[in-house]
Amino acid sequence: MNRLQDRVAVVTGAGSGIGLATVRRLSSEGAKVVVVDVDAEAGRAAADEVNGLFIQADVTDEAAVRRMYEQTQETFGRIDIAFNNAGISPPEDDSILTTGLDAWRRVQEVNLTSVFLCCKYVLPYMQRQGSGSIINTASFVAVMGAATSQISYTASKGGVLAMTRELGVQFAREGIRVNALCPGPVNTPLLRELFAKDPERAARRLVHIPSGRFAEPEEIAAAVAFLASDDSSFITASDFLVDGGIAGAYVTPE
Repeated sequence: MNRLQDRVAVVTGAGSGIGLATVRRLSSEGAKVVVVDVDAEAGRAAADEVNGLFIQADVTDEAAVRRMYEQTQETFGRIDIAFNNAGISPPEDDSILTTGLDAWRRVQEVNLTSVFLCCKYVLPYMQRQGSGSIINTASFVAVMGAATSQISYTASKGGVLAMTRELGVQFAREGIRVNALCPGPVNTPLLRELFAKDPERAARRLVHIPSGRFAEPEEIAAAVAFLASDDSSFITASDFLVDGGIAGAYVTPE
């Protein structure tokens, strides 16, 4: 499919996991991809793979975010898709009873403030065009609670979801769609690291997925491509769950 032929997409956190899979998928559908990552080696490799533009940026830095969109506009002349995907889930972020303020603030900065900045500085370009699709990575934990808590991560993703709804409503009549992608657990380096460090805690997550497995990054990337394309032209201000049925489950099949 070439649903995204000649459209320009900016993907943050693009060097690995969901971001990398999305870079590949958007490129395969015809998009020109701007690969943004704080890790220069991983980001450059991803950009080289799809003949894209690599921009090294810390998306918690306001000036860096502004520059990344300026560079994209200067290079391609437009910005059609913004996939605000960068995020972290450090082990220090745990129960509210044990999580320190420094860990809380770091996760909020990377997971929520970065999305605020990326939306803030891409929207004017899309307003001038009268079109655009913004996809913000939230999580299934934005719509349900977990006893095995990552308190700042959960709160940050809830913030992403609420902010996305508001932006989707605010800019709908300007031809700009804003949706929150809410993945379930995905087989990424972050999750594999959790399994390696705490197999019991990770296994507790698997039992709650009706589908009986974790998502593959390519499955999440397919949802991003859908939300980026005209196939989702009447979808905005949405929490788009791709979670293997977790949010709909009371008990899971044996």
